[in-house]
Amino acid sequence: MPIMKLAVIKTGGKQYVVTPGTKLKVEKLPETKGGEVIFDQVLLTDDGKETKVGKPLIEGAKVTAKRLADDRHEKVVIVKYKNKTRYRVKRGHRQPFTEVEITGGF
Repeated sequence: MPIMKLAVIKTGGKQYVVTPGTKLKVEKLPETKGGEVIFDQVLLTDDGKETKVGKPLIEGAKVTAKRLADDRHEKVVIVKYKNKTRYRVKRGHRQPFTEVEITGGF
């Protein structure tokens, strides 16, 4: 049975379960040189033999990723309407994101 490396990271106010090779769309990250991203807020790691759980974070643990793209999600349309008052508002929003691929560093 192959050993599966696993980690739970926190970024952008959300938590993600990641393994090497996982592609994620996370909240937009600041630009970095070299296209490498380091997630240092690691909540849990599992290497198949030992599971480490942070309280709340694991000290010294890092997960590395490769930045693939910066883009925006599909448009979300917001429509507000109030009956009998001639109030109609239509707005749209596109949330920016960064797509990354987990490379390792468990």
